[in-house]
Amino acid sequence: MKVTKFIFTFLLVILITSVSFGQTEEAKPSLDNGTLESQFDYLYRKSSSYQEYKVVKKTNYTKIKGNVLDSLKSIKNELDNTKQLVTNQANEINDLKANLKTTNDNLTGVTIEKDNIKFIGISLTKASYNSILWSIIVGLVLFLLLFIYKFKNSNSITKQANQLLSETEEEFIQFKTVALKREQKVRRELQDEINKQKTVSKKKKD
Repeated sequence: MKVTKFIFTFLLVILITSVSFGQTEEAKPSLDNGTLESQFDYLYRKSSSYQEYKVVKKTNYTKIKGNVLDSLKSIKNELDNTKQLVTNQANEINDLKANLKTTNDNLTGVTIEKDNIKFIGISLTKASYNSILWSIIVGLVLFLLLFIYKFKNSNSITKQANQLLSETEEEFIQFKTVALKREQKVRRELQDEINKQKTVSKKKKD
């Protein structure tokens, strides 16, 4: 439809240009110049009349016939050139469409590649990558909080154990001191008893 419209417009422009050129041309009417219409008018005026007929000279008939054929040939050549031009433009349009499709495909591929991220050898979309990344971050934060809780709990237990150990050591020292004092007292009492028995034995002997 577009090709037909283009050809019609092109021929119309040629026809208008020919008519305008014929109207502006100030040369005398003849079979050698002017438009075909002016040449036929000239032929009509120059032809003799016989009753209701016009008698045309053979030379004039041959001349205008050649002019008509030349004009038709020129128009045919212009039409062929126009068809070739339209064909070339159609081919160029097809090439442009193919290039555009290739460009769109490449752009789609680049867009997909841009939107995808390689993660440990796996191609992921940005949304999936962000979800996995935030899941890992949240997991690490939770693990850190659990570690801190466990550490504080262990530290508290360690402090309690150290305090209990200190108290136990202190009680042991006190017990050891008391036991030493008791042992010393028992030894003194035993020594006193031994000394007393020795004194009694000595008296008996005397």
